[in-house]
Order: sequence, then C-alpha cells, then structure tokens
Amino acid sequence: MTKKICIICTSCDKIGDPPEPTGAWAEEIMAPYRVWQKHGYSITIASIKGGEVPMDETSLAPPFLNKEVEEFLLDDEAMKGLIESTPLADIKAADFDAFFLAGGHGTVGDFPNDANLIALLEAAAAAGKLISAVCHGAEGFVNVKGPDGKPLVAGKCVTCFTDKEEYAAAKEKLVPFLLESRLREQGARFESAKENWAPHVVADHKLVTGQNPASSAAVAKLVAEVLSS
Repeated sequence: MTKKICIICTSCDKIGDPPEPTGAWAEEIMAPYRVWQKHGYSITIASIKGGEVPMDETSLAPPFLNKEVEEFLLDDEAMKGLIESTPLADIKAADFDAFFLAGGHGTVGDFPNDANLIALLEAAAAAGKLISAVCHGAEGFVNVKGPDGKPLVAGKCVTCFTDKEEYAAAKEKLVPFLLESRLREQGARFESAKENWAPHVVADHKLVTGQNPASSAAVAKLVAEVLSS
C-alpha cells in the first residue's frame, strides 16, 4: 500500500508588533516533499486556512536555496499543491499514515491555538499514526494531549528550533514564548545538536522531530524509516 503523508503548513504571513512579514520556511516543506516523492508516497499539502501557503521570502533566496528547494520550485504538481493547499478542516486523521508539521515563524501565529490542528493531532495520536515536525512546526504540539491526557510530548524525546537558535536569529522578541522552553515545561525529554544550525533528528516511537531547517531532509528520511519498520 502506498503511504499517505499530509504536510501541514502555516497560513500566517506576519507576526510581532509591529508586524514583520514571515510565513513557512521553504526547505522545511520542499526537502521533505522531495524525499517522500522519491519514496513513491502520496503527499497532500494542507494549511491552516487552505489556499496559497505564505512563504518566508528569506527562505527562497541565497544562501538558503538548495537542490531540493530548486527541484520543488520546478515541479508544477508540487507547486500546485503549495498554491492550492487543502484547508486543514478538510483533513481527517483516518486518511493518512503520517502527519508532518513544517516550520517557519508563521507557525507561531496560528499553530498553537488552532482548534482543527489540535483535534487532528489528538485523533492521529489516538489512532497510532506517525506525527512529525521540524523546527517551529512543533509549535503545533504545545496544546495537544496524548491518549493518556498528558501533553503529547510528555516523557518523549523531541527536538525543535532551540532557544539559543531563537536568540541567534534575533527573533526572540517576535515570539510569545520560546518553543524549547515550552516543550521542556510540558515534560519533553529535549535534545539538540551541540552547535546552532547543525542538523539533529530524533524518533521516539511514532513521534519524529527535527531541530531546524538543516534537519529537513534528515527528518523526512527518519519518517520513512519509521513508516517502513
């Protein structure tokens, strides 16, 4: 059976006061898409509101362009999925084998409190589906409970964009909370690379996470390993 993966993206294009333009981070959508495309998976791109996914323009320019991003941008079918993303309200847990939360600072504005995302991830967790995130995609975990009623990340080994990376990127004043700190508060067994921006991925059963944009392809490959095990 062909594996079905849903990539969930932000619909938020501004954060902070005064607002700064943001959105999804290209590599965090496009590198995993290319990895799973090569595995022959069926991939659906969804977003909180549906329609065109707002992109962080910084992520589409040097030095952040890479082979996977360039290949995605030249793939008409892939680009159609990004421009005509499925509204998250139309996504059902039963229809997919895995859910992947792509990052970008836009997620800060809509992932944590979106009722559809919370309900979808709780249903996915209850059904034993694989749940994954990279970088700020883990913003989507902060109000999600596992089947035991505890925070989804409680007692789990996870990673995300670290507090040190947030300060190094000079974005700490734009975010309402530091994601690493919040996940730790919820009982996560947090781990990360020793150096900022270095790739780091971790799988704890069916919860698979990547630290930062550099982890995008690696976390997608780890998802594929877990799905095939």
